Amino acid sequence: MLEVSSPEARLVDELQAILGAGGWLEPSDALHLTVDYRGVFSGTPLLVARPDSVDVVRAVVRLCAAAGVAIVSQGGHTSLSGGSVPTTDRPSVLLSTSRMNRIVSVDPARFTITAEAGCTIEQVQQAAAAVDLELGMDWGARGTATVGGAVSTNAGGLNVLRYGPARDSVLGLEVVLADGEVFDGLRALRKDNTGYDLKHLFIGGEGSLGVVTQAVLRLHPRQDHHRTMFAALSDLDAVHELFAMACARDHGGLTAFELVPETGVAGTIGAFGVLRPLATVADWYLLARFSGSSSMDATAEGFLSDAVDAGLVVDATVAMTVAQEENLWLMRDELPPETLFDAKGAKFDAAVPIDRVAEFQRAVEAVTVEMCGDHAVVYSFGHLGDGNLHLYVVPALERGSRMDSDLAATITDAIDELLWSMGGTVSAEHGVGQDLLDRVGRQKSPVELDMMRRVKAALDPNDLFNPGRGAHCAPVPSTADQPTEEETP
Repeated sequence: MLEVSSPEARLVDELQAILGAGGWLEPSDALHLTVDYRGVFSGTPLLVARPDSVDVVRAVVRLCAAAGVAIVSQGGHTSLSGGSVPTTDRPSVLLSTSRMNRIVSVDPARFTITAEAGCTIEQVQQAAAAVDLELGMDWGARGTATVGGAVSTNAGGLNVLRYGPARDSVLGLEVVLADGEVFDGLRALRKDNTGYDLKHLFIGGEGSLGVVTQAVLRLHPRQDHHRTMFAALSDLDAVHELFAMACARDHGGLTAFELVPETGVAGTIGAFGVLRPLATVADWYLLARFSGSSSMDATAEGFLSDAVDAGLVVDATVAMTVAQEENLWLMRDELPPETLFDAKGAKFDAAVPIDRVAEFQRAVEAVTVEMCGDHAVVYSFGHLGDGNLHLYVVPALERGSRMDSDLAATITDAIDELLWSMGGTVSAEHGVGQDLLDRVGRQKSPVELDMMRRVKAALDPNDLFNPGRGAHCAPVPSTADQPTEEETP
């Protein structure tokens, strides 16, 4: 409990007064907001602030800045890297955007939608569909993840192949800065060559430079015709050639190209009632989707025919009904082992060049066998089309399976070295948060880290926003830890 006369207690009283009824929660009433999605990171804030307008956000920021109390922004609370839980080493206020959930405007003529930061991705998708348009962003947590979180982490997801990550969907932003002033960048122009494009500082900034309150998002003509296919691969090495083959058929129409393991298929059948798509059982499957006109039927069928003829695919099916398509995407949405198996160990949001995906997977399997023998398994799935694998090394694909933390750290170091040797990254789309600080510090050059710290110091000199999270906080390795010119891949 806070002492009545403490500065923190006075701040809480002032915040409660400006937030009003329904605008705040006691920490004890919001425990679910103070532990991260994976149950790894947690913290206790002085208060959970739930502002309902940009003006109230400004007031919260100014009060916290004056008191020297940190602000941690939180959207849908689906972060996988500990980026949106309260601080533990400094008093903080958790600023939830849950009440800032209004669709401000939809402009079909300009193909844009303006939404507050607390709108869920699904909410924006539905508003776009109501005017026969669609949002490019999509992922499994669409019903929970928010616009503000997507912007702040530059989220990727299922449609990156066609529409790019969140950055490519953002035309304009409104952001409350550390001094309470507002960056009003809510312009929907496709081209504006009048200086630094400042909105990009906040996209992928993980809430470290300001509080995103609104965004203007790009919309697209609605694709009424989709063809989703599921194919059993002859070998994982087939994926690169398959991708080139799909792009040759219709690069612009290819909207998803996903890797699915048999262990994931079997798991979703048992846990979520997914129907097995194929009688043929293989180690690896491809889940792909073409979108566009009715010609997608011929495109999908031609692609699969070419793949079978080339010996890259041993069996395949095309979803011909809505129910069949929904079954395939339910399977894909439920692949993460946190929900499917509740298994935990070494976790990777890795990306490598697509022509090295199979090589990387095999190398990880070899390292795991070398270090763990048959006491661990590698579970991988992800976005083949952009080289992004969600990869886990766990003791077993069983509920409650846990790996010793020291062993997980050792495995992580070894696999990171593999990743970097192939020109990869430790964070393709989940962000850095608290989880990846040391690893990003080893990946980034001292020059890059210094540039990011200078940006942070210029816009948030008192480290008000989300302290201790994000790439700018990564430690610079000692010279001995830096690869020499001969060692650099």
